[in-house]
Amino acid sequence: QVQLAESGGGLVQAGGSLRLSCAASARTFSFSDLDMGWFRQASGKEREFVAYIRLNDGSTSYADSVKRRFTISRDFAKNTLYLKMNSLKPEDTAVYYCNANTVPPNSPGVYWGQGTLVTVSS
Repeated sequence: QVQLAESGGGLVQAGGSLRLSCAASARTFSFSDLDMGWFRQASGKEREFVAYIRLNDGSTSYADSVKRRFTISRDFAKNTLYLKMNSLKPEDTAVYYCNANTVPPNSPGVYWGQGTLVTVSS
């Protein structure tokens, strides 16, 4: 079982920046057993992919809508995932969810945090 706790959301003006954090804890897995990412869900819309980082090589991927504005990173010493968001737009307003997936040879598992609300005012 993996517990994920997001923080860092809030209200920001368009053009501003925020950094989200996701602290991970687990009984049977270590932070290095996880690939992790961020998803978001705006009101009335489906949850969508934002960014992802892979364990094995640290490679990252981003949704086209956030490329060159958002940066995903992880700190193994702190068991924490980050999402730095720059040049925020009103359309970035959503609840942001941290996601973790166990990697082989661990048993497959998908985990979600409770979400943190980001509101971008115009």
